[in-house]
Amino acid sequence: MSLLPTLFAQKTWANNELYNQLATVTAPEHADALHAAIRMLNHIYVVDRIFRAHLLGQAHSYKATNTDETPELGELQFAVAETDAWYEQYSTSITPEQLKENIAFKFTDGDAGRMTREEMLAHIITHGAYHRGNVGQILKSISVAAPRDLLTKFLHVREPGRRAA
Repeated sequence: MSLLPTLFAQKTWANNELYNQLATVTAPEHADALHAAIRMLNHIYVVDRIFRAHLLGQAHSYKATNTDETPELGELQFAVAETDAWYEQYSTSITPEQLKENIAFKFTDGDAGRMTREEMLAHIITHGAYHRGNVGQILKSISVAAPRDLLTKFLHVREPGRRAA
């Protein structure tokens, strides 16, 4: 059994926790930090969408790994939730044979790439976690506690019985 569905469920949960925490940052003096955090989250979203297109064998319209315009937090949260749901479904339906398939693609800078589907999915998980950590540091810099983005916490929140001795 693959660990991927659990990791994508955790990604969805962690994104939701982080977006909800960011929504509490309303002080005008934190506008620059909030903007930086949204730019970082938008980068995660764009990369998720690029790799979704690669996995589906479809073209995408992105010319870079972020957009020129910065979306509103709520709008981005909705778009991310849709993409997260797609990855959760995809990770539960892909077969072990499909995970091993190599896919050729182009990076946004034009360089050629080739990865297996499993490598692409692992990239989406690790890339998102890395940059959510960056956003956590932005929150810390303005004295806002970031949610604990940990697989261990997610597993125990989802299945409280795991806490039993």
